[in-house]
Amino acid sequence: MDTIIVYIDDAAYALQVLQSAFPAGGGSPTRWIVIGCAPRVTHRVSKWVTHSARESWRGKWAEKAFAQLMPTLQKEGDIVLTQLAQTALTPQTDALIKHYGAARVVDARRPRFDGGMQTVAVARDQESRGILSYAIALASAGLLAASD
Repeated sequence: MDTIIVYIDDAAYALQVLQSAFPAGGGSPTRWIVIGCAPRVTHRVSKWVTHSARESWRGKWAEKAFAQLMPTLQKEGDIVLTQLAQTALTPQTDALIKHYGAARVVDARRPRFDGGMQTVAVARDQESRGILSYAIALASAGLLAASD
């Protein structure tokens, strides 16, 4: 059974990433471990909201996000496990791989341009690296062309 760990923060964006990465009609059954990375509460809001209210909001957010993904991921023979991110993503990924064995990790979170995203610290394909690597590649190609 294949194991795939998926990190999400926006269900609609995650569906796009997953449908392009895993076209319909897969082969063997898959164990999907979906980790919800809820948006952070700003400092100003957190001063006025209790910890239990924040955790309740995170739970409701996760229920909505997971409900949007479930119909796509649940196929015959597939298992879908869901949980919220509680720690830094790298130790959580290591713990999941240690518990479930070898797994593919898919970072299906919406890219942020302010650089505030935690890394999952796994080798990802070039498509999921974001706009910064494309800009660097384009600037390098421009420098090469200019130097000739």
